[in-house]
Amino acid sequence: MNAKVNLAEKFALLEGPYKPGIVGRLNDYKLQVVKVKGPFVWHKHDDTDDFFLVIEGKLTIQLGDRNIVLGPGELFVVPRGVEHCPTAEEETLVLLIEPDGTPNTGDAGGELSATPVEL
Repeated sequence: MNAKVNLAEKFALLEGPYKPGIVGRLNDYKLQVVKVKGPFVWHKHDDTDDFFLVIEGKLTIQLGDRNIVLGPGELFVVPRGVEHCPTAEEETLVLLIEPDGTPNTGDAGGELSATPVEL
C-alpha cells in the first residue's frame, strides 16, 4: 500500500451484501471489507482464525453455544475450527483480516461463496 485507505469510500464500491473487497494486504493476509445483511452461512475455517471488526452497524456472530453481538469499534476472533454464522438485521460494515486464499464460506461452499475484488 502506497496510499492511505478511506474505508467509507471502499465500502461504497461494494456491489452488495457478502461481496467482499480487498483494501490492502499485510504480509500474507488480505484486509477486506464486506457489507453484511441477513444471515450468511454456517461454516468453519480449519486452518485459520476469523477476524471481524465492525465499522458501522451491529453484527451478530452465531456460535454453537452463544451469540456474540458487536457494535462499531468492537471486534471478535472466531478460533480456527469453530463453526459460526455472521448475521445482521440491518446493513453492517465489517473489516475482515484473513490469509490470502481463504474462502469466505470456509468449508460450506455454496451460492454465497465469493472471490473478493481488489478495490
